[in-house]
Amino acid sequence: MNQHEPPNPDSIESYTIAWICALEEEYFCAGRMLDEEFTGPETSEDKDDNTYIYGRIAKHYVVIGCLPAGRYGTNSAARVARDMVRTFPHLRFALMVGIGGGAPTAQSDIRLGDVVVSQPEDGFGGVIQYDLGKILPSGRFQRNGQLNAPPGKLLGVI
Repeated sequence: MNQHEPPNPDSIESYTIAWICALEEEYFCAGRMLDEEFTGPETSEDKDDNTYIYGRIAKHYVVIGCLPAGRYGTNSAARVARDMVRTFPHLRFALMVGIGGGAPTAQSDIRLGDVVVSQPEDGFGGVIQYDLGKILPSGRFQRNGQLNAPPGKLLGVI
């Protein structure tokens, strides 16, 4: 694709943003966030088991995928991301967007409906996995997992 040509919604090369949802409800809501929805390109089913919603937000061509029904967690998300990267060679960012859990503190007054964007802090990449860990004899929870920090280019706009 020539940088001076407008993107073609039927070309896999046009899609630069991957949006991954964990739940089917998130997936269909994500599709409603698009400025314009497209039929999208044909994908190779032998290399990619995902079903996609294709569209545009502003000038960005977005492909939205979802974890298979009943299969949650980082392994399923990694499989979806792997197939998306394999199918859409020009992806610049892959974002996991959806429902999260949180509790307000004196420093972070988080409430239902808030938009939360992770950022690195205290040696953690941004998203902290509370499903991997253990309760210590002191009663404190020890976290054993985390996800990588968002790309610097995205952190620059927070």
